[in-house]
Amino acid sequence: MDTLEEINLKGFVEEKIDPTLDLFEEIEKLKKEKNAVILAHYYQEPDIQDIADYIGDSLGLSQQAAKTDADIIVFAGVHFMAETAKILSPNKKVLLPDVKAGCSLADSCPPHLFRKFKESYPDHLVITYVNCTAELKALSDIVCTSSNAVAIVESLPKDQKIIFGPDKNLGAYVAKKTGRDLVLWNGACMVHEIFSREKITKLKERYPNAKLIAHPECEDVILKMADYIGSTTGLLKYATKSPEKEFIVATESGIIHQMQKDNPGKVFIPAPPNNNCACNDCPHMKRNTLEKLYLCIKNESPEITVPQHIIERAVKPIERMLEISARLGL
Repeated sequence: MDTLEEINLKGFVEEKIDPTLDLFEEIEKLKKEKNAVILAHYYQEPDIQDIADYIGDSLGLSQQAAKTDADIIVFAGVHFMAETAKILSPNKKVLLPDVKAGCSLADSCPPHLFRKFKESYPDHLVITYVNCTAELKALSDIVCTSSNAVAIVESLPKDQKIIFGPDKNLGAYVAKKTGRDLVLWNGACMVHEIFSREKITKLKERYPNAKLIAHPECEDVILKMADYIGSTTGLLKYATKSPEKEFIVATESGIIHQMQKDNPGKVFIPAPPNNNCACNDCPHMKRNTLEKLYLCIKNESPEITVPQHIIERAVKPIERMLEISARLGL
């Protein structure tokens, strides 16, 4: 059986455009003409972030889009993010500039294998990180984000057995913070797994006053070095509120564009990976370009669809997370 991503890939054809077009102007025209809203994740290229109506984390963007009266949601992110937007706005058309923009973390947890894994722990509650497919959300009891994962787990009875997936690094971080013995799925994000401790150590020697800030999807060896650990939104807020002037940023380097815009007097240095690159880019996020964004709105394609029965099941763990968050005042 094809996955949702494979189904949405069928019939996809790339198209060339006139290189003399002012894409910013054309996108603005099309957006008004079609009553579309553009969402951009923090990891998108700067041009896409600058033209977007909303910039943020994946779930927050989907929630924001659901509140609008837009007929079309254009999600400049990756496949699972567009699926989440569809789950929360089932009556809106959801588009993704490049339908091949997948996610290594989401791909690391095939739903049919996770279903069997879950069956091995029948008395466990399933908490899944929002960075997963719609089908995986449909197999979950509660969805969480990197910013509320610790609080969600702590809100449950101490004797409640829990499966946490798909990110083993975030799961290990949550287990450490809560003291819970979580059953972890062995999945990870390729971007956050290849930061180099040795290179970061050398970078800290060059910038002795710089604070290392890291996303909890990073491996424990990096998190132990960090001065602050938080979600993408958390990292942005910390960088703005902190009196420090230099930061080494251990997450996808696209976030640095917003950090620099919000804090022009501060220095942000991308944490280096275990290869010859100076920074750590997500190849899936960077598949989206301004040209593809233009074509996407113009042709109203590629469209991301999610079967109704998956939407009905996947929305429930999201609603449960929101209920817990509201009760905790998060």
